[in-house]
Amino acid sequence: MFNQDIEQRLNSWLELRKRIEVSENPLENVWDFFQSSPFIPYNRKINPYNPQSWPTPWEIVADNVYDDFTKALIISQTLKMTKRFRDSAILIKTILDITEKIEYNLVYIEDTWVINYCDNGPITIDEMTSSFEIENIVEVSCPR
Repeated sequence: MFNQDIEQRLNSWLELRKRIEVSENPLENVWDFFQSSPFIPYNRKINPYNPQSWPTPWEIVADNVYDDFTKALIISQTLKMTKRFRDSAILIKTILDITEKIEYNLVYIEDTWVINYCDNGPITIDEMTSSFEIENIVEVSCPR
């Protein structure tokens, strides 16, 4: 998907949202889709603490460049854009693993599932270690 032109990427992303609506494993589907996205370590244009700096999901797909926060943002917005997850509580939490001194931007779904932890797919909150310090929490709404 990521080596396609912009129109094809947008169509692939639309097909993903349709698949999420009927899938038995929608969180796996969204993770599998974005897992191999082109990664950059840090995107200077986006400040996780300033929602005014955040691109729309269409801009993210068009730019086709993903840092840790951008990946969390597009995953959460993709879910929110479906009827299935429109009313779900979806948060992006920026956390610091105190032991490893690593920062993560995690997608929390209904305070049960977590995506983007250690660059892995969906896990339950119970599977996470407890050595975290929360730096920021943002509730994601459906993009317009």
